[in-house]
Amino acid sequence: MVDANTAARPAPALLPALGAMTALQGLVALALFAPGVVAPRAHIEVWQLSMFSCAVFAVGIPASFWGGGFIARLGSLRIASLCAAAIVVGMALASLGSSAALLAAGLCLGLAMGPETPASAALLARLVTAERRAFVFSVRQTGNQIGAVCGSLALPAIAISLGPAWCYAFVGGCALLAILLFEWLRPAYAGKVAPPPKLDLRARLALVIADRRIATLALASMPFSAMQVSLNTVFVTLGTRELGLGHIEAGMALACAQAGGLVGRLGWGYVAMRLDASRTILVVIGLGMAFCAALLGLNGASLGRGGQFIIAALFGLTASGWNGVFIAEIARLAPQERIGETTGAVLTASYAGLLAAPALVSILDGVASLGMAFFTLACLALCGTLALIWEGHDKAEK
Repeated sequence: MVDANTAARPAPALLPALGAMTALQGLVALALFAPGVVAPRAHIEVWQLSMFSCAVFAVGIPASFWGGGFIARLGSLRIASLCAAAIVVGMALASLGSSAALLAAGLCLGLAMGPETPASAALLARLVTAERRAFVFSVRQTGNQIGAVCGSLALPAIAISLGPAWCYAFVGGCALLAILLFEWLRPAYAGKVAPPPKLDLRARLALVIADRRIATLALASMPFSAMQVSLNTVFVTLGTRELGLGHIEAGMALACAQAGGLVGRLGWGYVAMRLDASRTILVVIGLGMAFCAALLGLNGASLGRGGQFIIAALFGLTASGWNGVFIAEIARLAPQERIGETTGAVLTASYAGLLAAPALVSILDGVASLGMAFFTLACLALCGTLALIWEGHDKAEK
């Protein structure tokens, strides 16, 4: 029998939860961005930054995979608070300045990066209607670009005027404020969720492979993620070395790509919501990123400055704009009581693409060129897109 007071209680509002979870992703992006921004002033070498990134993903992958059970037990906003606490600890370690401290900071930030997307998916999926899901999830995914833009504007000025340690203190202070926000909101969204049965590795993998549509999404997300991280990390080097751009021009081209990614995360989500066609939108995005990467990799130098900037913006529109539609599609297909766990399991494949991409690009750059590396990534993204098309074709025939 349903209690009358419970039945009359209004549903929690969407916007505060959406704002909180967008802020969480922005905070994680800001923390991940900090060591690279302060590197020139703090004398952090490239190999140290690579070690930091590997540590983040090495912890983030299992944290994402196993975090779903904790989300169901503790609630998404309590998980958000724990993620912010991990950022506070990570920034305190990074401020020590040694290689060992930077490695430890990466390990701590992996604990924040891994669970934040599954926690957001589990909370927002309860609050949004099916027809608005793709757009809402896309808005949430803009936190990554918001954090990157805020970091690029604020952290260099702080590092120059006050020193690198104050950059880490600034990020840590933002994380402490976020904890207060998450804990203030938590009672309104603390739905009573029965602890799920313990799921071993095989059971969690079964959440992905039991539905071929989810398995195909996981497969496609690997090259999509590899393309995204390569765009963000080595595009400037591609521009200066092989596209004939100056350093400042290459940075401006990357800024165009980041702006395209911000527009893409909102625009693709809106289109997917209006057309109710998330899978089709992902196919269009996959074809677009494959085309842009192949064009820049094989013939980018002949495009001219205007053409290079336009293709860079389109590259960001696709390679950085797919995440929200992707997460929304997972939430739509997953068992409703297992959204957090399913999202975490699928994101394991995405993070594997993030982890493998730097090594793949480095090897191809050594034996051929960065252009050939981007062309190879384009071929892999095309394969992932064809898998989405094939799965949709099979479903239509049945």
